[in-house]
Amino acid sequence: MKKTILFLFLVILFVRGFSQDQQTKSDTLRKNALNVFMDASDYVRKEIPFINYVRDIKDAGVYIISTSQSTGSGGTEYTFFLVGQHQFSGMKDTVSFVSPPDDTEDLIRQKEVKTLKMGLMRYVAKTPLSKFMNISFTEPLSETVTTDKWNSWVFSTSVYGYLEGEKSYKSTYLSGNASASRITEKLKVNLRFNYNYNNDRYDTGTDIIKSDNRSTSFNSLIVKSLTDHWSYGGSFSIGSSTYSNEKLICSVMPGLEYDIFPYSQSTRRQLRLLYKIGSTFADYQDSTIYDKTEELLWLHSLSASYEVVEKWGSINMSLSYSNYLHDWSKNNLSLYGFLSLRIAKGLQVTFGGNISLIHDQLALVKGGATTEEVLLRRKELATQFQYFTSFGLTYTFGSIYNNVVNPRFGNNGGGGMSISFN
Repeated sequence: MKKTILFLFLVILFVRGFSQDQQTKSDTLRKNALNVFMDASDYVRKEIPFINYVRDIKDAGVYIISTSQSTGSGGTEYTFFLVGQHQFSGMKDTVSFVSPPDDTEDLIRQKEVKTLKMGLMRYVAKTPLSKFMNISFTEPLSETVTTDKWNSWVFSTSVYGYLEGEKSYKSTYLSGNASASRITEKLKVNLRFNYNYNNDRYDTGTDIIKSDNRSTSFNSLIVKSLTDHWSYGGSFSIGSSTYSNEKLICSVMPGLEYDIFPYSQSTRRQLRLLYKIGSTFADYQDSTIYDKTEELLWLHSLSASYEVVEKWGSINMSLSYSNYLHDWSKNNLSLYGFLSLRIAKGLQVTFGGNISLIHDQLALVKGGATTEEVLLRRKELATQFQYFTSFGLTYTFGSIYNNVVNPRFGNNGGGGMSISFN
């Protein structure tokens, strides 16, 4: 009996010692892992466990800035900029992947993980964890590239609608669109058709109030690349809108654009200046406040757009001005901006909004709008301005590491504190 107890005691000591050794080894590996600052989902943290996800950029050996932009096929190009600091100072890499429009969310996140792994290998190779990494290539390469039978053309169509209601309210909404695009390095072509129908019915008990809005439009854009800074092209559009008193509106606007930065850097920074000049023919449903039932108008516009993505945050701003050439007092000035700043460790501030000074509402109905039309927004109303603003403040503190994923009872994380105002 005593021998049995002694044997069990020795086994327990051995298992405990082995477990402690394994835990010590695991802790050592985690301590020596690469510290990375990035906006990572739970899936990414699970699939890339050989790095430490830190909450503040100052604690990171590598920080990753991610951007995305639409492709000619209607898909999305995701780009990751990896920038080393501290012991990895001077090491920079850019990796990207393209997701076609029919990719599911799961396919997109799988490609994201594979791309990030490839980008991180250069940095992981300089850590003690590198000896545990294995690199493999699973897909045989073809020696030839097949010809694109569609010649870079991509087509898409969709229909969307809903019905909802209760005893005193019913609503019907239907929209449809079709598009065709061809985007290459030298030429960009976008064609798009849209249709929208909205009908609302209100029963006040004594009256039945109905609201009906329809709009149809066809828009086309053709842009030719000249250099890495210059491009020229134009747009053509035709459509109608009951809301805007437009039985038929047709516009042709050629233009010229210059980007201060090379277009090849568009995912990180842009400063584009665009000038357009052209004409618009308008056939109105009802007489306008200027006693017009139809007219041909000449106009021009100038816009400046600035976008930048850096480790301290991002800026997206645009300023545009337009006016009709027959009367320069009929003009429009619009400013849009969004700013996201990391002020200090764990503290992030966002500001956004737009404002427009409007003096070019030539299509307003002469008779004005009834109370019902005003409340239900069935007709465009006279105004000299429009605005929208938003702001947010987020503060997080606690452990610098953000590695663990625990989905039990939902995905609400633990630790830290978040304060936000919207």
